[in-house]
Amino acid sequence: MANVSVYNMEGKEVGTIELNDAVFGVEVNEHLVHMAVVQQLANNRQGTQKAKTRAEVSGGGRKPWRQKGTGHARQGSIRAPQWKGGGVVFAPVPRDYSFKMNRKEKQAALKSVLSDKVAGGNLIVVDELKFDEIKTKNFVNVMKNLKVVKGLVVLAENDQNVVMSGKNVADVNTTLVNAINVYDILNAKTLVLTKDAVNKIEEVYA
Repeated sequence: MANVSVYNMEGKEVGTIELNDAVFGVEVNEHLVHMAVVQQLANNRQGTQKAKTRAEVSGGGRKPWRQKGTGHARQGSIRAPQWKGGGVVFAPVPRDYSFKMNRKEKQAALKSVLSDKVAGGNLIVVDELKFDEIKTKNFVNVMKNLKVVKGLVVLAENDQNVVMSGKNVADVNTTLVNAINVYDILNAKTLVLTKDAVNKIEEVYA
């Protein structure tokens, strides 16, 4: 099992914590990680694009000129795709881009990115994150003390003082254990977990 240093909000080391290899020490499965990212991005797509085909464009019911003898190419409708104001060829229609992954595949992908953060030295464990008031400056100071750049802060419980304090901080996001996902963890350079968050993650995924 990997031992990781535990820091306080001043950035000083106050101890160590042993991470469960079943969650933080698995072999990285790049295929499942890729699938999880594609799935999240696909599921976020609205799929509401729409354009009209020649059958849906208003007008064009009458043949513009007779078939033969005019010197023009034959035309059946002024709403054909080659005409100005005509319909679109193979027009896009609303569709659902989402697809499903098995629960075990999702968990394996999440464990892979967590293990990758530990192996790369990009995981920081904090003994606790607590503020007496909602103040962005306090959150920024803690991130500076921990030397976090483009980070993701994971909390065990929804502490509004912490969440709201970090809401306007550029390049740092906060989330809860039950809302962590592969894309957000990959997108963050540094992953910051509270000790309670580590214990909760191990309870759920070990």
